[in-house]
Parts: sequence; structure tokens; C-alpha cells
Amino acid sequence: MPPLAGRRAFLATGLSMIAASPAKAATQPEPPSTLSAPPRSWDSQAPTGYLPDPDIISLDPSFRDLLFPNTPIQRVLTGGGWLEGPAWLGEARILLLSDTIRSQQYRLIPPAGAGEGSLSVFRQESYHSNGNTLDTQGRIISCEHDMRRVIRWEHDGSCSVIADSFNGKPLNSPNDVIVNPSDNSIWFTDPAYGDTLIEGHPDSPGNGANPTGKLRWTLGTELPVQFAGHARQAVHIFRVDGQNGTIEAVLSPEDVPTPNGLCFSPDQKIFYATGTLPPPTHDTRGPQHVIYAFDMINGHPQNRRIFCPFMLENHNMIPDGIRTDVFGNLWCGASGPFGLAGVLCYSPTGKLIGRIRLPFGCSNLTFGGPKRNELYMCCGSQMFRLLLETQGAGLS
Repeated sequence: MPPLAGRRAFLATGLSMIAASPAKAATQPEPPSTLSAPPRSWDSQAPTGYLPDPDIISLDPSFRDLLFPNTPIQRVLTGGGWLEGPAWLGEARILLLSDTIRSQQYRLIPPAGAGEGSLSVFRQESYHSNGNTLDTQGRIISCEHDMRRVIRWEHDGSCSVIADSFNGKPLNSPNDVIVNPSDNSIWFTDPAYGDTLIEGHPDSPGNGANPTGKLRWTLGTELPVQFAGHARQAVHIFRVDGQNGTIEAVLSPEDVPTPNGLCFSPDQKIFYATGTLPPPTHDTRGPQHVIYAFDMINGHPQNRRIFCPFMLENHNMIPDGIRTDVFGNLWCGASGPFGLAGVLCYSPTGKLIGRIRLPFGCSNLTFGGPKRNELYMCCGSQMFRLLLETQGAGLS
């Protein structure tokens, strides 16, 4: 979805409801940030009376089997720009994440208990990176909005370009990326969310994010072709062969309209992608956001179906990053109205079994920690953590 009409618009609405001006902040306490009763504050760990945490909501008994009832949702990071792409680096025991607005990557050492973690800059200039993951050799793979490419950092510190064009045209702004461990292939989505001044650079005059042609992306300097005039190409889901590096568009805009997040089932037999369902002709309600599922046959997705409609209490929520746990449950970041935004959890059959209510829409998430049972959730400028009785499947 376009940033102004999608998850960032929902975040802006939430911020306007709960944010206080600097002058008022000195004299007024932080207002409630969820609908729980009594109202909670994120200044510190939830008080004892909150256990089990009322903002962890079971909609099916099976969800309670995934929870550790004696721990609350914790806020472990504040002060970011727009946080995306969390990936757990197991050997270093740190969380790598992108700040798409500030064009930096961070390393977060999670706190042992309550409070925020230790944050430092991992890469001073990330070219507005978004999604991150690890391959089967432990190398970091990142999507860069600004350079319109997917890169891999080798063990010797050098950088390899995995993909920067398709059919002779620059990519749009690679967003989310995963690796299929069964064949080492790299999969990524290429929507146009980063074709802006804030998260990358605008399109050429008269195109996409630059319809009036008033925005300049070169500022009078000679820059690589990725910064040159650019007209958006069709939005695809791409696969890069793990052996020869060949890039192919495995899913078209008709297969998955406006793709964003993607992941595999624990056994790599099912491929999931978030997208939209175009409305029927003359339907003014607009597209409905859904999660698609595909069977993996000979290394490619086939047999498209709707895994679940992304609805909650009659609201069409906006899905973003998705990850599966070892039991095949699908965890998905969700933006939407205040009180509904957070994380939705679906069973392998597509049934909504539970949700985590957060003060902001969740753009991206991952499992981390030494046991891979800590769910990290990026919510705009903040990050939250929840300890679970399940573990993440996949590489990050």
C-alpha cells in the first residue's frame, strides 16, 4: 500500500492520539497507550496486577499454549525514526534492525530484564535499508531503498550485489527478504514504498512519487544509475537462484497485488505473502488486505489461495511483516485503529487464534534470543518484546 494511505497513516493517527508536546510532557504523565484496564504506561515493566498481561488476547485455547503467562509485553527500544527489518544474529546475540528514515542500521543488545536494551549504530549509512535476513552461511542480506537493490555482506567484509535490476530496468525499492534453506534461494518483494524523499529518493519527473516533477533526486551531482531518472516497473516477488544467482519474477502483480511481507512454513512446503484482494467492479470499498498461501512445487510457488482475510472486529487491517513459529503458526504485524493494532497470530489452517495489542501498528517482527522464543516487534519509533513458549522457524 502507498505509505501515506497505509501503515504510516495509521501510525500517524495513533501518534496524534497519544503524543504530548514537549512543553506538556514535563508537567503531564504519559497518557494510556492501550485500551487495557487499568490503563498501562510503558515507562517501566507492567505492574504485578497486569499478569497475565491483558494486552495478550487469546481468541482460541490453542493460543494459550504458545504463551508464558508470567511475563508482560516489554518496551525495549524508543527513539527510532521508522524501525524495520529485525533479524537475530545468533552468534553475536544481537538484534540487527534498519531505520528507514535515518538511513542507518542498528545493533540492539536486548535487556536481561525490564527496561530498554543497549543500542548502537551498526552501519552509519545503510542507503535507507529495510528488510534484513541471514543466509545459511550466516551472511547478512539487506534490502536498500535508496540504491534500489538487495545486497549481501560477505565474511571478508566485502559487499555483493544480489539484485538491482530486472529486464534491464532498476528495481523499485526492495522491501522484505527471506532465504529458503532448502535450496539457498533468496526471495524478496519489490513494492514502491521507498520511492520517496524520506525513505529513499523519488521517481523521475511525472512518475510515481514525483507526479509534478518538482522533486530532484540528484541535487546537481553525478550519481549511480540507481539514483538517476526512474519510472516504476511492475511490482513482483522475486527469487534469486542459490546456485547461479539468476533472478526471476516468480509472482506477478496479478498473483499478489501490492506484496509486502513474505515467509515460508517451517518445512518450506508453503509460501506466504501479504497482499490485497482487488475489489469487484464498481465496489467503492477499496481493496481488502489478505495473506496469500502457495504450495511449493519444484522450488516455485503454485496453487494460490487466500490463507486468511486480514479482518479484526469488522476492520480491514493492514498486514506487513510475517514469520512462522516451529508449530506452523503465522505471526503478522498489523496496522489499524487504536486498540486493534499490534500482532495477529493465525493457526496453520488460517484461523485467527490470538493477538498482541500494542500502542502502534507493527510493521515488522522476528523471533530472537538465545532460544529463539523472544518475539521482537517493530512499531514505528519503538520496539517491543514478548517471551513465548514457542520458537521461530526459519533463519531470521
